[in-house]
Amino acid sequence: MKGAAGGPLAGLRFAAKDNIDVAGVETTAACPAFARTAMQHAHVVGRLLDAGAALLGKTNLDQFACGLNGTRSPYGAVPNSFDARYVSGGSSSGSAYVVATGQVDFALGTDTAGSGRVPAGLNNIVGLKPSKGLISAHGVVPAAQSVDCVSIFAPTVALAVKVLQSAMGVDAKDPFSRSLQLQRTPLPARFRFGVPSQLEFHGDALAAEAFDDAIERLESLGGQRVAIDYAPLAEAASLLYGSALVAERYAAVRDFFEAHEDEVIEPVRSILAGGRDFSAADVYDAQVKLRALGQRVVQMWRSIDVLLVPTAPCHCTIEAMRADPVERNRELGAYTNFVNLLDYAALSVPSSIRPDGLPFGITLIGPCASDLQLAELGQRFHHATGLTTGATGRALPPMVQLLPASADTVRVAVVGAHLSGMPLNGQLRERGARLVLEAQSAPDYRLYALPGTVPPKPGMLRVAPGTGAAIQLEVWEMPTAHYGSFVALIPAPLGIGTLTLADGSSVQGFVCEPLALEGAEDITQHGGWRAYIASRQAPAG
Repeated sequence: MKGAAGGPLAGLRFAAKDNIDVAGVETTAACPAFARTAMQHAHVVGRLLDAGAALLGKTNLDQFACGLNGTRSPYGAVPNSFDARYVSGGSSSGSAYVVATGQVDFALGTDTAGSGRVPAGLNNIVGLKPSKGLISAHGVVPAAQSVDCVSIFAPTVALAVKVLQSAMGVDAKDPFSRSLQLQRTPLPARFRFGVPSQLEFHGDALAAEAFDDAIERLESLGGQRVAIDYAPLAEAASLLYGSALVAERYAAVRDFFEAHEDEVIEPVRSILAGGRDFSAADVYDAQVKLRALGQRVVQMWRSIDVLLVPTAPCHCTIEAMRADPVERNRELGAYTNFVNLLDYAALSVPSSIRPDGLPFGITLIGPCASDLQLAELGQRFHHATGLTTGATGRALPPMVQLLPASADTVRVAVVGAHLSGMPLNGQLRERGARLVLEAQSAPDYRLYALPGTVPPKPGMLRVAPGTGAAIQLEVWEMPTAHYGSFVALIPAPLGIGTLTLADGSSVQGFVCEPLALEGAEDITQHGGWRAYIASRQAPAG
């Protein structure tokens, strides 16, 4: 299905989870007896088509979006994209799979208890779970309507944010749609991230090790670990299925369920049927308990800027899931169920590939409307991993700017020994700088290897139009208070000047005195310092 000509998403292909309406196409919610042909697009589908994206098709899911594992469908289990013996995660299993395998550029899922995050974490892709009401859920078969969110799967954070910007918007047809002022100031350079003081990985030692590595990486990006009491969050999570709140799942499909209960598969049937057993008073009691738990965790947010949890604490084979579908499913949702109940935003990003070849992901969680703040940090974290995208083996594209610069910071472009992983990068990090953009210069520069410098450094020179090339660089943002001490470290013949980037914008950056380049090796053909260093380290022959 073609999108509009032009638009911010032109040329991109997407898929929609099959509980999201597409005009003229059946919506099954993975239940053949429920199937009906939609008369109009879901609000979010219409917005994406209007933005130029092309819809390729719909994807399998756990029936009625009731599950976190991807096996609860009469159309078959969706396998993990890395190892078909393992679950893909659900309920948005098919949407995650087609992104991870490169069949589409992005996909829509839904998220009530973690369905937009768990499949992302298990398949090495990004899962953006926006603040409730930011994307309209009109035209989506409800799971628990008051907490449902339309979610976005993409290979990168930047693409997920680009899709979000086209998808979001107030919609009077969705009773839970709302206008939100998203936070557009990045988290502090020295940010605090909460980690549950007690973590459970259900016997998966490789997941535990991977999470420890993720904590270290977040610390390397300027984070300070803060232990938090997870008990009230876990108690809130338990209410989703273990209290009268489950009645909302029954209410979502009550008319159909009463007429076709025998055509709903287990354990979905038992979960929905359990919602019949509660009174209105029970629901109010559960809602009050949830609000009380929300008050208990207010103090937590005074001590942290963001919460870090494993997206899923373990992997599970399809065979093990079928042998004990309720308990194994519960394990996958150990760190997800509370998020929508407490009105938080969340972003799942890839973290590592374990020694057994399976992906591990982490989730960054923040208060309502922190979506872009999470994205800015999540992009930096993802790019610091060095991972490829999904199961495709494709390299991550360059980082893009997601938030404007802070008023009390300065941005500086680095081209050599200060690049990420290079010998002098610590001079940036120890001053609270953070990487915000990977880019190229305008095609008006030449790069030289300066002789006799320790550690080795390049010199970059602006030249006449038509005689230069674009040079790979990184843009870092540093608190203004520390900029002077950084500049003081720069030895002659290097200095700071104004560089022009490929998009025409300007930024402070490293330049070199022309006289110092006499006799220096011209390395412009490598396109950047990192590629030049790699060429010197490559074995001969």
